[in-house]
Amino acid sequence: MVGITSYGAYIPRLRINRKVISSAMGWFNPGALPGEKATVNHDEDSLTMAAAASIDCLNGLERGKVDGLHFATTTSSYKERQGAGIIATALDLHSDIRTADFTDSLKAGTTALLSACDAIKAGSTKNMIVCTSDCRVARAGSSEEQIYGDGAAALLIGDTNVIATVEGAYSISYDFMGQWRTDSDKFTRGWEDRWIRDEGYIKMLPEAISGLLKKYKLNIKDFAKIVYPCPYPREHAAIGKMLGAEPDQLQDTMLSSVGDTGTACPLMMLVAALEEAKPGDKILVASFGNGSDALFLQVTEEIEKLGERRGIKKHLARRKELDSYEKYVSFSNTLAIEKGRRGEDVGPTQVTTLWRERKSILALKGCKCKRCGTPQYPYQRVCVKPGCGAIDEMEEYSFSDKRGVLFTYTGDNLAFSMNPPEIYGIVNFEGGGRYWFNLTDCELDSLKVGTHVEMSFRRRYIPEGRGIYGYCWKAVPELT
Repeated sequence: MVGITSYGAYIPRLRINRKVISSAMGWFNPGALPGEKATVNHDEDSLTMAAAASIDCLNGLERGKVDGLHFATTTSSYKERQGAGIIATALDLHSDIRTADFTDSLKAGTTALLSACDAIKAGSTKNMIVCTSDCRVARAGSSEEQIYGDGAAALLIGDTNVIATVEGAYSISYDFMGQWRTDSDKFTRGWEDRWIRDEGYIKMLPEAISGLLKKYKLNIKDFAKIVYPCPYPREHAAIGKMLGAEPDQLQDTMLSSVGDTGTACPLMMLVAALEEAKPGDKILVASFGNGSDALFLQVTEEIEKLGERRGIKKHLARRKELDSYEKYVSFSNTLAIEKGRRGEDVGPTQVTTLWRERKSILALKGCKCKRCGTPQYPYQRVCVKPGCGAIDEMEEYSFSDKRGVLFTYTGDNLAFSMNPPEIYGIVNFEGGGRYWFNLTDCELDSLKVGTHVEMSFRRRYIPEGRGIYGYCWKAVPELT
């Protein structure tokens, strides 16, 4: 039976209390929603979050068996460059795989999931990752600025060792303009909230869910958890009541702790439900956006064999409060700031160099000497170990999944940084290998020699003029 064989998630470390936003923009929008929301660091975006969720999903699994990747988002870095291809390269997946981007609708995540299931059933693929992520930028002073949050989820779809089978689905499609963004828009536009609530969520979600129940002769009380997004808490509860569900059946939307994560929201909620699921549980998942996809899942005994994942729980526990509205708008690229020439300069050979060195830069691949077994980064033709010196006796070796220890570090206040100082450190990898990396998701005074670190796929700042997003790997203090 086709279904989910593993799951993962990612929530940025930074959280901003909504009162900070309200106090900064109070003359435009005096009200503050309760709680906080997750927001990206200056070197994160939809692609980096999707990669992080996928790494969590593939923890302990053989990446060589993955033969497809679907990426769903409404906020890809590029309009013409496949995000799924960048993520697949960062994950060091084989080149002979199928990749595709799903976009332009908040239900793109569930659509990507259904397409993956169809591909598995047809036999064209065996194991496919579906990762979904959003990092929507809201206009300063708008209600969306308080509601929108950032996050990602990833599911591995296959037909063996399935932890939750996809038993059926029901979809509806409407050209409903609640929120939209044209090719030239940076910020989301929307009609009034009452229109979005009454004609959108309250009508379309029950229609899709009721259609699923009728199609498969199910009762709403059959489900242990019911998952559907809705950024309006009162209406979310009202939809559940309309369907005849009990309050404890409704999965938390995480609106007060993470925010509305757009395309990622339904699958992030699903991951949270799977973290608590028991064999035999039925889970209903529905998305919203130009209609809805509703899915019926059945949890199997395999879920008890799945190794530990960070998922939603551990990422919720890992948080750092961002108490500066100015940093928030600069990190999210709402506010354009002066970067100076050192921050904007880009060499003319960057694209060609990136292609030639793509495994080293995007996949963090080095080499390992076949003669003495010494790992080295970047790739070397000559072994650097004293007494060895083997020439052209190397095999590829991945560092992205290796932990390390901080050998030494420094803070640089002269280099351009979105969050001064820029921090560099030399990392000694477990199993061998040493290199220097930028450090992120940390403060200079929180580091010490011997700090355990792991590698994280991140975005460089945007070079002006050429429109190139640079991606690389940075070291972050290890999440225990």
